[in-house]
Amino acid sequence: MLEILAKTRHETTREYVIRVLRYNIENLTLKPGQLVSENELAQSLGVSRTPVREALIELSRTGVVEIYPQKGTFISLIDLSIVEEARFLRCTVEKAIVQLACEMCSEEDLAALEDNLQLQRACVERNDYRRLMSLDNEFHRLMYAACNKEMTYSLIQSVMTHFNRVRLLNLAEMDMQRTVDDHEAILKAVKSRNKDEAVAVVERHLSRVLFDKNYLMQLHPDYFK
Repeated sequence: MLEILAKTRHETTREYVIRVLRYNIENLTLKPGQLVSENELAQSLGVSRTPVREALIELSRTGVVEIYPQKGTFISLIDLSIVEEARFLRCTVEKAIVQLACEMCSEEDLAALEDNLQLQRACVERNDYRRLMSLDNEFHRLMYAACNKEMTYSLIQSVMTHFNRVRLLNLAEMDMQRTVDDHEAILKAVKSRNKDEAVAVVERHLSRVLFDKNYLMQLHPDYFK
């Protein structure tokens, strides 16, 4: 069943539908390869079919859904070539971000990151990988925000759907503690203003998908292109 998010005051209905659909796709509530109905989506979201149709067309332009005339609209399978491009983009930018963070993070910023890590540790204890995914995203957003690069974060997230689905599978099927350990190492490097160490940890952190993808494909062959 579709997970419904609250609509913000400043977003249009079309923007709202895009955000909800992207959220449900990235969280695998809408599964790769799944057929979706405009009518059912509109009914679930309490909107007309027009913004749903517009949202699906927009998502198709970024490879998140696939629209076939006379056949229907399907959630795109995970494309590993897109996953790798997204990983490359994020890794390239975040190596620059952590170097800036070593210079710019205030004590308040560091405290917010530490608070986030405490919540991540609790997720590992509860085996709550979905909540950990949300906190993982927030940890990185806080780092961008500390460097006055929130627009950069938003732009990157707009093309991360394929990568984020693999990240969620990784958290669900692999050891969640690895992710928290990586975040702790990133924060430790930033606190000590050690740029070289921060860059090395980020590269390791964002490269795990390269080593885990074959195992994830064996577990979920129907999810991948």
